[in-house]
Parts: sequence; C-alpha cells; structure tokens
Amino acid sequence: MAKQAAEVAILSNNRLRLGVGTGWNKVEYDSLGVPFDGRGKRQEEQVELLRLFWSEDSLDYTGDYHRVELASINPRPSRPIPIWFGGGAKKVLTRAAKMGDGWMPLGGPGEASAQMIDHMKAVRVDAGLSWDEFGIQAQAMFKGGDAERWAKHAEGWRNLGATHLAVRTDSNRLEGVDEHLRCIEQYVEAIS
Repeated sequence: MAKQAAEVAILSNNRLRLGVGTGWNKVEYDSLGVPFDGRGKRQEEQVELLRLFWSEDSLDYTGDYHRVELASINPRPSRPIPIWFGGGAKKVLTRAAKMGDGWMPLGGPGEASAQMIDHMKAVRVDAGLSWDEFGIQAQAMFKGGDAERWAKHAEGWRNLGATHLAVRTDSNRLEGVDEHLRCIEQYVEAIS
C-alpha cells in the first residue's frame, strides 16, 4: 500500500489524501486471522510504517504487528502524503487528532459532530499540534435532497469548520461519468 499510495501521489502531482479506517466488520478480521480488538493499535503502527516508507531510503522496522527488514520503496513521494482518518469513536477521534492530517466524519453537522471536533481540538492542543493544519471532509448525499436541504447541510458543516465536502452520487443509479458530474454541478450550484 505504501508503494501504491506513493505512485498515486507522484502521478497526481501530490494531490492524494489517503483516507484510512479500521472498519467495523469483525468477519473481515476473522477471515484474515487478525484480532479485531487490536485493530486501532495495528492501524497506528501501519500509519507510522507508511510514513517511514515514504521518507526513508532504507527501513528496518520491528513493531508489535509488523517486521520489515531492510526494505524501501522507490520512487518515494516528493512530499508527505496526508493521512485522514474516518470514524466517530472516541479512540478513533483521538488517533486522528494525534496522528492524522484530517478527519472524515460519518454523521451530519449536528451537536454530536461539534462535540467530536471539540474533542479533537483539545487533543491536538494537548499534543502541541496546530488545529489550523487539520482538515475535515464532510460528506453530502445527492439523493433525497434538494437545493434548500443541500445548502443547509453545507452551511452547517461550514459553521463547524469543515474544509472539504465530498458529494456522494453513487446511490442514484446513474449511468456514466457525465450523469455523476451533472449531479455534482447541480449540488455545487445550490450551495454556492
């Protein structure tokens, strides 16, 4: 994954933001023979390992979950790849605030999201990290909405400090890229 992400970062002129999440489905972990309960600590180690692969000429790493002996990737990205965490559990929010460059919430722009953001701000302050460099990518559903609803949703996220907004069109049963792009254009017009 470190190599694939590096290649995408290079080919996209450093426009890649890597989203990571631990997942919720225990069956997936069982099928891999990986303990479900340790997924957060494993993710922390994997994020550390990704960043080392992207920055070190040669890597010798021994962690609790991974052993890498004298490995490297080439080419490496010309600058760090931002890692954004998804999820809403308190442990995930703390991990995102300490290790991440951004957060991708699952809910709407209500009081629960405001409390999650406040928690992450406090964690970053305690860790001596700037909040100004931390992003929030909210998610909007095109389906089931109209211009008024979309505008209210986007404004709610703006008020909470969201830096990005992704528009989901995948549940609309659209055919072809052009139909998806038309939906996104309609959404952007409504919130502008």
